[in-house]
Amino acid sequence: MNTDFFAGRPISSDVLNKIKQPTAAANGLPNLAYTNAEFALYERDYVLAKTWICLGFASDVPNMGDVYPADIMGLPLVMVRDKNGNVNVFHNVCSHRGQMLVHKACNVKSVIRCPYHSWTYKLEGELQGTPHIGGSGIHELEGFEKDDKGLKSVRSGVWSDLVFINLSGDAESFEDYLKPLRERWQPFWGDSEGINLTADKTTGYTELRLNANWKLAVENYCEAYHLPWVHPDLNRYSKLEDHYNIAHENHFAGQGTTVYNADYVDGPAFPKFPHWPADKKSFGEYAALFPNVLLGIQVDHVFAMILMPDSAEQTTERLQLYYLDDAAISETHATTRDSTRKAWRQVFAEDVWAVEGMQRGRQSPAFNGGTFSSVMDVPTHTFHKWLAERLE
Repeated sequence: MNTDFFAGRPISSDVLNKIKQPTAAANGLPNLAYTNAEFALYERDYVLAKTWICLGFASDVPNMGDVYPADIMGLPLVMVRDKNGNVNVFHNVCSHRGQMLVHKACNVKSVIRCPYHSWTYKLEGELQGTPHIGGSGIHELEGFEKDDKGLKSVRSGVWSDLVFINLSGDAESFEDYLKPLRERWQPFWGDSEGINLTADKTTGYTELRLNANWKLAVENYCEAYHLPWVHPDLNRYSKLEDHYNIAHENHFAGQGTTVYNADYVDGPAFPKFPHWPADKKSFGEYAALFPNVLLGIQVDHVFAMILMPDSAEQTTERLQLYYLDDAAISETHATTRDSTRKAWRQVFAEDVWAVEGMQRGRQSPAFNGGTFSSVMDVPTHTFHKWLAERLE
């Protein structure tokens, strides 16, 4: 790896300043931000690590002893459901010889066992067992202290079903991070007491692989400008003119629609948010919570898509649908759920070629940042500014 790359700023001050100009005069991020492997690691360690990143779903580990490995561009992490029902996040590495501990999602019962030398860790991270450390049949060693050799914890927080981490440990409080979006959507969601969002882990989960940088998926999601050409079926009832921009500096950006139809699917209707404003029953909002989770709320269901950066030019999209209570995931609503899943899967699948085409376009020296529409691209530019400020 070129250490000089990390010694200074990977993108010059002049370029960053151009990104932060008013939308009509701004340039976008340069090609290197999407194609360069060294930049991707820099971004992981000096941008993503210093904020709150969405790592996974709490419903990935529903039971005590469930473990779920996840990584961010090669950095191995693991989510663990402990004996008290809490979701913990650890670096997925044994303190002994650096072996990766968890290779696939499973239930480990009461301990995490290293597959190399069988050292064991409690679900809360403490080192528990060190077999044969003092020789054959001798499981203790004089002078060896276990207290500081447990799993290395990662600062984490859970909002609804979403598990967030702060790798550096010094980001703003989790509550402050979430506050702007929660305040925006409070009139839709109302008092959350008594509302039990339920993940549909059978028909309501989808994974997509993108041969593209994760940021392009965010940019595409933020705007409705592409709707008539990329999503012709959706555009028949939710047209470009039915959409509006959403932008909150340093936190989130996206789009909303005024014509969401809760009855467009086949089957019986889902339960609806009881406090949703009566004059906005047909509204839906779709916001990218920076950096890497795409959220959608409608009167009768919610979805979240986590963008997992695998490399500079590959991303895994994890889409999960949610309903208001367990009744919505009963057999009664099976047809409705299937119709909803198919509709959203079609929308996100239609985006794949567009996002991958932008990735290929960023191999060209003829493009190095592009420009923005001051009317249509404000949310996407808001995301560029968010990243530019952190690259400084």
